[in-house]
Amino acid sequence: MASLFHYPLCPRSRFIRILLAEYGIEPELVEERPYERRRDFLIANPAGDLPVLVEQNDFIAPGAGVIAEYLDETRGLALGQRRLLPEGPAERVEVRRLVDWFNLKFYEEVSAPLVHEKVYKRYMPSELGGGGPPDMASVRAARHNVRYHLRYIGYLASTRRWLAGERMTHADIAAAAHLSCVDFLGDAPWGEDEAAKDWYMRMKSRPSFRAILADRLPGLTPDPAYADLDF
Repeated sequence: MASLFHYPLCPRSRFIRILLAEYGIEPELVEERPYERRRDFLIANPAGDLPVLVEQNDFIAPGAGVIAEYLDETRGLALGQRRLLPEGPAERVEVRRLVDWFNLKFYEEVSAPLVHEKVYKRYMPSELGGGGPPDMASVRAARHNVRYHLRYIGYLASTRRWLAGERMTHADIAAAAHLSCVDFLGDAPWGEDEAAKDWYMRMKSRPSFRAILADRLPGLTPDPAYADLDF
């Protein structure tokens, strides 16, 4: 059985968890607190980033982008018409562009600051910067930025069947993974764009999303509409 080192509210980890579920792969989930920077974890991935996939033969694929490409190369053909990366080079470029948009730009502007301030700081020991209240300037900036991103998602969803084209791809899964963390924390302004909301409802209704919607953390209650498929 493959193992996935992850954190429940790490958006890049959620991207790979949903992706694995779409492939029908049930990994052993190993919770890793990235802020602890454990020596053994840093040996597996010197960058210290989540997620990290470890195959049965101890082959290690570190990082969300690397894992996504690895899964397509090793399992993608088996999905046939449901392959999550299109075959054409131009179409692949668009998918990869959007995956980078969400795993880099959205992450830096929205999901990373929200998760750090509202989740990681809650559980981090004081010597690592935890225990204090969230930096509300960072939270407010992320809440402002997410409106722009939702409008962009709405634009894509209203001009295409899925975010990158006619089929669901890595781009949809990456976007939904990041938004799911924002939604968990109650910071997703769904009234900003109806097309974005409708697209996200389609995503969160997929069977691959069930485990994500069941995530809970001690002392941290998700927004009431988080697991509601008809929010």
